[in-house]
Amino acid sequence: MDKGSPMHDLNDTFEITADLRESFIEAGHCVIRGLASAEEIAHYKPAIDEATMQRRWDKRPLQERDTYGKAFIQAAAICQHNETTQAFIYARRFARVAAQLMGCQGVRLYHDQSLYKEPGGGFTPWHQDQVYWPLQTNQTVTMWMPLVDVPNEIGGMVFADGTSHEGNLGEEVIGDASQSYFDTLVEQRKLNLSTHGPFVAGDATFHTGWTLHSAPANTTSTMRSVITIIYYADGTLIGETNHPARDLDLALWLGNAKPGTPADSPSNPLLWHSSWDE
Repeated sequence: MDKGSPMHDLNDTFEITADLRESFIEAGHCVIRGLASAEEIAHYKPAIDEATMQRRWDKRPLQERDTYGKAFIQAAAICQHNETTQAFIYARRFARVAAQLMGCQGVRLYHDQSLYKEPGGGFTPWHQDQVYWPLQTNQTVTMWMPLVDVPNEIGGMVFADGTSHEGNLGEEVIGDASQSYFDTLVEQRKLNLSTHGPFVAGDATFHTGWTLHSAPANTTSTMRSVITIIYYADGTLIGETNHPARDLDLALWLGNAKPGTPADSPSNPLLWHSSWDE
């Protein structure tokens, strides 16, 4: 499958407003409507669907999985499937927005993953993404883009506003324990919760690595097809692992590089730099 005609090219620029960036910095998350068009999504979705089902980690029936497994069909490194999926994941349009939100000169790919919430799929427990990431930076952001329309009945993510400013809130990886721990924290601190739904295919939310978030169950008959791309600032160094989840991520996504060395393995290409606009 080829990458398609210029009408599907994702390397143009998409400007965000200063107000949007200020809101992102304050809350730790934002939504950008129409970051990809319906025509672009229609072009790329079949290849992403195919890659997701071929690369999914857990192929057991839904009823046989634990809370984490019921939350979504998960597949990573979609960019490695073919030229079409790589063109989508490497899109400069998306990467440039990530850099603008973080206020950095360039961004690298940490990794991508599909998160397809099946009909009848369970809730996604509260968690902070960056618990998994051995990176010496807070300049990290995840783009979450639905490839289908997502009405409120299916649900997007729920964000705990401002938690991005607090860093690691408890070393809890996603699961029943994280749900219980963060449910208590949200209640005790009376944290304000936000969601940006409903969505149309091609809308995208962005949230920082330390932003606490969750997602409701899918009680509809529609597959909630979502692709995520994780970015970090160019120039970031590898951090200490000191946690089993970070040990695994170091091996999976960062080439087992040593702490203190640049996070620039071949698996972490530079996806956009400000000099490319000159």
